Amino acid sequence: MDYKQAKMNIRPDFDEIFMDLAQNLAKRSHCTRAQVGAVLTKDTRIISIGYNGPPAGTHNCDEDFENGCPKDSKGSCSLALHAEQNAILYASKNGTSVEGATLYVTLSPCISCARVIYTMKIKRVIFLESYAKYKGIPTDEGVEFLRKFGVTVEEFEKK
Repeated sequence: MDYKQAKMNIRPDFDEIFMDLAQNLAKRSHCTRAQVGAVLTKDTRIISIGYNGPPAGTHNCDEDFENGCPKDSKGSCSLALHAEQNAILYASKNGTSVEGATLYVTLSPCISCARVIYTMKIKRVIFLESYAKYKGIPTDEGVEFLRKFGVTVEEFEKK
């Protein structure tokens, strides 16, 4: 195998690059239960990033609460935004359209995030791990919702 062939064999595709970035972004999260990262792209360009956590400037769960942040009635964090929400909100706040974008996220979208993703007209979602498996629930409601309404959703597979 010559140099050019060897280089092509180790050259990552964009799905790998963006999922690697989402995994690294997840490490920024102060969540004590699950660290999730997200990357929004259009035409192989990053348009926004996000990770789960409380609104900027409010608190850090791992620093401000001895046993993690307070939970809502479903046992989820009552104070944090999800990684997908943070990425979408940041883009919107800065006047960047997410319509037609691809979202890379380390945990498949919950049903609430799925509704936001659909409403914002994101066309493709690639996830690393199942939200249903993480939460111990029978189905990935968010994934099913997105697929039902025409959003392409794929589980990430490293090549």
